[in-house]
Amino acid sequence: MSGTGVPTFDQLRIFEAVADTGSFAAAGRRLNRATSVISYGIANLEAQLGVMLFNRQGRRRPQLTTAGRAVLAEARAIGFGMDRLRARVAGLQQGIEAEVGLAVDVFLPTARLAGVLRAFSQAFPTVALSLHVEALGAVADLVLTRRAVIGVAGSFAARLPGLDSVALYTVPLIPVAAPGHPLAQGPPAPGMGRDHVQLVLSDRSDLTRGQDFAVLSPHTWRVADLGAKHALLKEGIGWGNMPTHMVEADIAAGRLVRLAMPDQPEATHGLSLIHRTDTPPGPAAAWLMQRLLDWPG
Repeated sequence: MSGTGVPTFDQLRIFEAVADTGSFAAAGRRLNRATSVISYGIANLEAQLGVMLFNRQGRRRPQLTTAGRAVLAEARAIGFGMDRLRARVAGLQQGIEAEVGLAVDVFLPTARLAGVLRAFSQAFPTVALSLHVEALGAVADLVLTRRAVIGVAGSFAARLPGLDSVALYTVPLIPVAAPGHPLAQGPPAPGMGRDHVQLVLSDRSDLTRGQDFAVLSPHTWRVADLGAKHALLKEGIGWGNMPTHMVEADIAAGRLVRLAMPDQPEATHGLSLIHRTDTPPGPAAAWLMQRLLDWPG
């Protein structure tokens, strides 16, 4: 035998049935086919592939050969892919999206988001998810430019034209610095924060250009990544406001100190669910929005 033929999906189903049930007759009963049809299908498949899939000599039941076990693994993968294809097409016929783009504010607690997305993956296994994590106006920009269908953005996004929004969650923010920072050596005097570098989260988009949020010091370092800001704070490079849930462990371990800034009361960062007014979310995106609203905490 020369070359390798291309087996049909039906031949692979017959092959899997024989491997699963242990006999041609049992496979025939599973597939509602005559035993002779099963035997013929396996013989044809072996001829096409150029390898023996079952050892039949001197055995009551056909046993998979080494080649048969390797082919079976590939056949199962193809079968799984076909099942996913059918499920996705069925979902599309029902109006379920093929993909949902979600943009979230970096201040949204990761545990809250992960729990929602785990539930989403179970409810919509055929829907692909594109997740963007951004800060400030970049989340709203992704939704406005249709790169994301829904977003969890700062509450300022509620004022932007073209977006529908609903309040979601409020993240408490606290000023912190490393233990060796001058502001951490005792209660800072009024105005003392202005004398030191303040680490400020910046926007990758133009939507909040020229706007500052809870900026006290004229000496600023601007970073576009909250994780980088967190690391710089622990290095003692400056002071800044951080979500409470991100720094609680550092404060408990002494890696950061919570500052009692007399001229800057502790702030909050409001989050809202947003989508384009002219693009209502589909079934999967709407389910995701509702789960974000319902999630405790």
